Formats: sequence, structure tokens, C-alpha cells
Amino acid sequence: MFNALVMEKDEESGLANPSIKQLSLEDLPNGEVTVAVEYSTVNYKDGLCLSAKGGGLVRNYPHVPGIDYAGTVETSSDDRYKPGDKVVLTGWRVGEAHWGGYSQKANALADWLVPLPDGLDARQAMAVGTAGFTAMLAVMALEDHGMKKDHGPVLVTGAAGGVGSVATAILTNLGYEVAAVTGRPEAGDYLKSLGASTIVPRDELNETTKRPLESETWAGCVDAVGGEMLARVLGQMKYGASVAAVGLAGGAALPATVIPFLLRGVNLLGIDSVMQPYDNRVRAWQRVATDLPMDKLEAMVQPATLSDLPQLGADILGGKVKGRVVVDVNA
Repeated sequence: MFNALVMEKDEESGLANPSIKQLSLEDLPNGEVTVAVEYSTVNYKDGLCLSAKGGGLVRNYPHVPGIDYAGTVETSSDDRYKPGDKVVLTGWRVGEAHWGGYSQKANALADWLVPLPDGLDARQAMAVGTAGFTAMLAVMALEDHGMKKDHGPVLVTGAAGGVGSVATAILTNLGYEVAAVTGRPEAGDYLKSLGASTIVPRDELNETTKRPLESETWAGCVDAVGGEMLARVLGQMKYGASVAAVGLAGGAALPATVIPFLLRGVNLLGIDSVMQPYDNRVRAWQRVATDLPMDKLEAMVQPATLSDLPQLGADILGGKVKGRVVVDVNA
């Protein structure tokens, strides 16, 4: 028997409630690989899945949330993995449509797993988690589209969140000058500790403007906000620069014009971490192991256990979580 955080729906109210239950291997959905989970984490999607209505992501109950996890292979019917292998899982709608990592055991398809790269242990992998993996994909995309260190400062919006924190640490470690946007003044020292050279108050970029183009300021941008802020940032990008869009904390609408694309050759790059092809997943995790300074990663970490998850789910939906939450499912 093992512990898992299980969401169960109350048939009378139609609302789901979380509780820690004891399960057996027979309770798990079928899979090719059984993983002894060591750590998981808390992402915005996890907050939705932990909510009473499942955030529109969970369709079937009972359900085990947790969109990412890292641990050790116990059994495998696929030749790519053997008992004792260290693995990490992100994406593939695990924790939403499939049972996830808020459990001491999990079953997965072999295609969903990535071998843990040398230099990372399971705890560090979940300090990175889906948010950090997404940040690395964003940095890679910007570099693939020509971003260079001598082109000027790189903007990171939503910088105190999970994606933004890791993006800031990676970019500064690679030698980029980073301007970090946050709506939380108290996060300034934290962001500077990650390497940000400039703190940009969120209100400065939330102000709307009728001008489709402003002064060319940013050589690149990792944007976790979307909405009006993304529209504003597009008009501030340098000629030929790119914005990697990774989130929509500020809304899904994009009230922008095509002028930055037509007159400055600006690129808007969509970053999807859920269905990312295997080879690029391996490439991203290898880059994480070499390009993300572990001391700065540790500074982002807030430890948690399974019993902390209901409150943390509400906190992340309310914008109250800074950095990365690492959940020790065995504590």
C-alpha cells in the first residue's frame, strides 16, 4: 500500500474534495512503467486540478493530480527502461486526463518519460519541474531564432513565478542582461538574487498605449503574462527580436496590431511543453543540467508534502506562490 492525494467528487454537490488515501498497485491505471515517485511540484494547472470543479481539466473522478514527477523505475515492460533508472515526467496531460504525481507510485507510458540527465537528482528535477522545463524551451527557442548576448537586455514577465524565476536564472547564467517584470515589490531582492539587473514594475507595462511601436528596447522576451502586457511588449522589441510566449496570467486575448511583425520583423514564438517531441525534451533537460546554476535553483525552492497541496493549490491560483514548490511525496 502507498499514499496518494486523491480528488473524489461528492455526488450531491458535484464538487471534488482532496484527501490522502492509501492505494494499491491494482488501483493505478494501466501503464508500461511503474515509477516509485520521489518528488512532484505545484504548477498553475495543478491548482486548477486541485480545485472543487477541476478547473475544466479533470473529467473523471476519482483522480490523482500532479502534472509532473521524478523518481525511480520499479518495473518496466518497455526495453528503454529498467528497474533502478532515474526518470522525469512532464506533460502529456498527466495529472489532468491521466493520474499524476501526487502519489508514491505512478504508472506511465514509456514514451512519456525522459531519463534524468547526469548532474540532476530527482529533487532538483522537480525544483525545475514543468515550469523550469518550459523556461528552458523558451530560452532555446529565442536562441534558435538568433538572440545573442550582445544584442541587449532580455525581458522576463511574470518573473517571480515558476517559469519566470528559472528563465531569469538561466539567462543570467548564460551571460544575458535580464530585466525582470513583477507586480510584487517585495520580490525585487529575490529576483536580483537570481541575477536580474533591472526590476520593471508591472504597472509600467500594463499601461495601454495607442502607439503600435515604441522605442526598440528588448533583444528578447520570455512572456508568462500574455494579454495587454504582451501586446505592449511586442511594440518595444528590437528589430528581428523574438518573444517566447509561455503563459496567460494576464489573459488569453491579444489586443495587438500586426505592425511590429511587418515593420520590425518581430517573431512571436509559442512554447508548448505538454506535447513536446521526445528529442527536444532530452535536449532541454540536458541544457537544464548544464545551464541552470544549482545554487540559484535551491534559492527558489519551497518544500512541501502531500498534506500541504490543497492550500498550495489555492495559493498558486491566487498568485501567492513565489519560485518553485517541491513536494516530497514520501514525507
